[in-house]
Amino acid sequence: MSSPHPTTLIPYSERIKFHTNPTAIKILEIMDRKKTNLAVSVDVNTAKEALEVVRRVGASVCMVKTHCDIFEDFTPAFIEELVRLSKELDFIIFEDRKFADIGNTVSLQYSSGVHKIASWADLTNAHSVPGPGIIAGLAKVGQPLGRGLLLLGEMSSAGSLAVGGYTEQTFKMAQDAGREFVIGFIAQNRVDHVDKIKEGEDYLIMSPGVGLGKKGDSLGQQYRTPRECVVDSGADVIIVGRGIYGVEGGEQAVRDEAERYRQEGWKAYEERLGRK
Repeated sequence: MSSPHPTTLIPYSERIKFHTNPTAIKILEIMDRKKTNLAVSVDVNTAKEALEVVRRVGASVCMVKTHCDIFEDFTPAFIEELVRLSKELDFIIFEDRKFADIGNTVSLQYSSGVHKIASWADLTNAHSVPGPGIIAGLAKVGQPLGRGLLLLGEMSSAGSLAVGGYTEQTFKMAQDAGREFVIGFIAQNRVDHVDKIKEGEDYLIMSPGVGLGKKGDSLGQQYRTPRECVVDSGADVIIVGRGIYGVEGGEQAVRDEAERYRQEGWKAYEERLGRK
């Protein structure tokens, strides 16, 4: 990062004052308290497996990311236990729903149906393709509950169309919506460009596709190291999935790998702060 973004040089704890959204504040408080910028994406097939992963990694993370529609055994009991674990192990729940429809439809998808996402997920996300109505539809449900929303500014998959003008328009959409509900972006870089960010604005950048070993998979996923994400690109949260829970060696090996990523992510954050 040749010209560091000013936000990246401020400690997480000092960025709290720039936020009013309860979920954004909670994330920054947890990150500072637990010394972690690690999120684990629990992309397994069953709720039972997901809870096993969460119990193993929870002590090392600031958030757990779910895809609730892939669980074959989804039940309200699963949500009750996930919420209980989030309180016990001190992390927030991020449902990676990637809403992508008109405002009325997403408000129903968010509040209703089998999953009732807004009732339990602190954080969710959305594509900006439908326009600002998608933010309004989700905010109608989530904002009164203190939930937060991320917009997808960039993706980690090869050939993604979320680049250039699309990313810039997504950032402008977030600015226009205000920061009571939209708290940041899923992105590979700082999409809140220095020349466009306003005084007092602060957005959380969360980057998927993080790995300490392999550089990709057969389905187009591309991996970067924690340092590349946090120091070089200015990400605030690194999102890791199979690289942690897919290691061989059983329960302790998963715990150890989560802790290794936590340490690497925090080391990169401290290096970034040192760039002052």
